[in-house]
Amino acid sequence: MSTVKPVHAPMSQFPVIEDCLQIGGIPLTQLAARIGQTPFYAYDRKLLAERVALLRRVLPSAIELHYAMKANPMPALVQHMAGLVDGLDVASQNEMKVALDTGMNPAEISFAGPGKRPPELAAAIAAAITINLESAHELETVARLGREQGRRPRVAVRVNPDFELKASGMKMSGGPKPFGVDAEQVPAVLRRIGELELDFQGFHIFSGSQNLRAEAIVEAHDRTFELALRLATDAPAPIRLLNIGGGFGIPYFPGDTPLDLAPIAANLERWLPEVKARLPEVRVVVELGRYLVGEAGIYVAEVVDRKVSRGHTFLVVNGGLHHHLAASGNFGQVIRKNYPVVVGNRVVGTEREVVSVVGPLCTPLDLLADRMELAQAEVGDLIVVFQSGAYGLTASPAAFLSHPPCVEVLV
Repeated sequence: MSTVKPVHAPMSQFPVIEDCLQIGGIPLTQLAARIGQTPFYAYDRKLLAERVALLRRVLPSAIELHYAMKANPMPALVQHMAGLVDGLDVASQNEMKVALDTGMNPAEISFAGPGKRPPELAAAIAAAITINLESAHELETVARLGREQGRRPRVAVRVNPDFELKASGMKMSGGPKPFGVDAEQVPAVLRRIGELELDFQGFHIFSGSQNLRAEAIVEAHDRTFELALRLATDAPAPIRLLNIGGGFGIPYFPGDTPLDLAPIAANLERWLPEVKARLPEVRVVVELGRYLVGEAGIYVAEVVDRKVSRGHTFLVVNGGLHHHLAASGNFGQVIRKNYPVVVGNRVVGTEREVVSVVGPLCTPLDLLADRMELAQAEVGDLIVVFQSGAYGLTASPAAFLSHPPCVEVLV
């Protein structure tokens, strides 16, 4: 073991007082005692509000903000977000229930995703939320269910464009995709919507996620607006809703640079006059998930063992990939990278060492930090994984090996 020059916490959004991380103004050790168990996720409501306020300040005022609940559907968090944003997007009937429970106007809730089952679609029609149609078959199912209810379903067409968001973490458009209607097939779908006399709202065009390159998002927005204006000529009614998706990324790994919003905002400002002139009734929506909540959350697990194996120190914690799959490397990335990790109650520490943080599961994939320099930790100390507010607990195999569940709190 060697003494290493003290360093600061890798993520600055959470203060450090007396070497202890503060969450929502509460010392981590006190928060852990208040919760009464580890592991847990904690989300800072002040950081959530600040992120929305940043977007309101930088983006054109005409842009509406929607929260994509799949990033984090925790009911208390969604309730908080509903008071900050203009709308919610859901991807299942359970998410729809959480969204409706917030009191959000159903007209500002949209339902996206392939393979929606008839009971889910029927519930969406009854709730009068907007259904983003993913196929011609789904369109016919919605029309039939609407007739059975004596209601006129609100629909938009999710478009699979003929381009993708370059350098995105997850490409969701361009080429064959299970998401949306191929752009070249959209005119026929629009004609059928007109024949069926559904309540047509507009388009949802989403091309990718987790992008830190402003120029790539600007290009995607350019092509999205061009495509929307072209498709609008076949619309059965005036376009009232144009959801241009999100794709805004957050930094996770060394060398990642936070997204520069200024070029994106300037480009939206440039486009809005033309879009409004040609589509006078349109509301332009930016739908974000990870960017709104990802940096506001942490995952906390407790050191239960400290062991040395052939000269290398392992900190064994009571949480792992079953709670935070992404931080572990998603069941084996080709090149695994460490999320930002600290010992939350010894952030800087006086003694430091290179260790690996592993979980309790019987698999070598249960790894939260691989050969990472941390403050020297002992049994009972708290390991913190930053950037954990999005795609954490509900995106992880919680039932894997049947370990105890994790809790979530909003502070």
